[in-house]
Amino acid sequence: MQQWENAVDAFIEQNKQNILRDIGRLVAVPSVEGAPEPGAPFGPGPKAALEEALKIAGELGLATRNCEGRIGWAELPGAEPDKYIATITHLDVVPTGNGWDGDPFVMREKDGWILGRGVADDKGPSVLCLYALRFLKEQKIPLRYGVRALLGANEETGMADVDYYLKNYPAPAFCFSPDAEFPVCNGEKGHYTAKLVSPACGGAILDFTGGIAPNAVPDEASALVRADLAALPAAPGITLAAENGAVRVSGHGKAGHAAMPEGTVNAIGLVADYLLANGIGNEAERAYLTLLHKLHAATDGSALGIAADDGRFSPLTVIGGTMRMEGGRMFQSVDSRYPTSTNGEAITAALTAAAAGAASIEQVAAAVPFYIEPDAAPIRTLIDTYNEVTGEQAQPFTMGGGTYARHFPLAVSFGPERQGTVLPEFAGPMHGANEGAEIGPLFEALKIYILALGRLQQLEL
Repeated sequence: MQQWENAVDAFIEQNKQNILRDIGRLVAVPSVEGAPEPGAPFGPGPKAALEEALKIAGELGLATRNCEGRIGWAELPGAEPDKYIATITHLDVVPTGNGWDGDPFVMREKDGWILGRGVADDKGPSVLCLYALRFLKEQKIPLRYGVRALLGANEETGMADVDYYLKNYPAPAFCFSPDAEFPVCNGEKGHYTAKLVSPACGGAILDFTGGIAPNAVPDEASALVRADLAALPAAPGITLAAENGAVRVSGHGKAGHAAMPEGTVNAIGLVADYLLANGIGNEAERAYLTLLHKLHAATDGSALGIAADDGRFSPLTVIGGTMRMEGGRMFQSVDSRYPTSTNGEAITAALTAAAAGAASIEQVAAAVPFYIEPDAAPIRTLIDTYNEVTGEQAQPFTMGGGTYARHFPLAVSFGPERQGTVLPEFAGPMHGANEGAEIGPLFEALKIYILALGRLQQLEL
């Protein structure tokens, strides 16, 4: 593939502005999951984003298909009709949350970065995959295996899109998902979710709300409580306000992804700890708040008794993403990413013990870890391509984030984020405010994807 290098560089140079323009077109579509509608099983936003992405693909000369708003693809045919290679990205996004310096759905450029909801997760990578196929078509590259750029619409809230796809269409011989970090992620932790549900306590807490998504650390939360405002002290990260004869206790933290909670500050935890510290609540409420304290005290799960490490994956993480109150009962979501040394049953048992009767553990779901040996031929092809383009000597890694890759028989996640990237003050992470992606590395990722897709054609799959 060495002979492609000059052509790839020229293609990217010619298309830089087009690529940024098309990322902006997708960012402009607010594609948070919504109520199902005819032809829009995940709501009108994801449907509109899928339609716009397929429109872009059509403008690039690619054949497309839309599967009733659930998932779609652009593709190039190959010589072997029964096997194909795929990329898979997603067009749905998490809610915007608070703290943005501009409109989250208007992409803007600043100092070599683009900012907007989805530029990194995962609309920017979606556009890269479409342009990778455009290069193969434009250069008339002979393909042994067809190449399909799958475009999902439900990754953030259940991955029902890929479940539908694999029930109705043959799986690719190999697939990579540009929805993580380079070089290659060949393993993902298990994923555990549940709700901590209080009884109807009938005490001082009138309302408790927080968070925008179960898989994001919330930066805003508040509780409406019966209390004397004048008697309540100031506290870091807490604001107090009178409201309808009660007091609104608001917490202000720092958002981030559930799989990478280091450095975040959970606003629900701030509020729960403030209520505990100031004696607010009856016995049942305070028992539940004590459980919340255990959940939010340490993202490694040590306060809950679920800490785990296996030496292959990084240690277990756990966060509480959303809080709501309904019928006098409080519902705290739990999101844990766990290694092979524990499992969903053990986590549920530990949560039940930590709750000590203060809450029930409901809506439990767990997906086991997955792992592909790093010396598998497709994995080596990806890592070697990355290292040749970047001049690095990187090796595959495992992570806590969950991507589409875990659903396929043979798949990994493959960039385009960079490990160790330091965000400028004006940019935020995936799922955070001012979500940012550095422009130069995005174009380098496109080069890596094009070369990797070419090299994968040479393997026996």
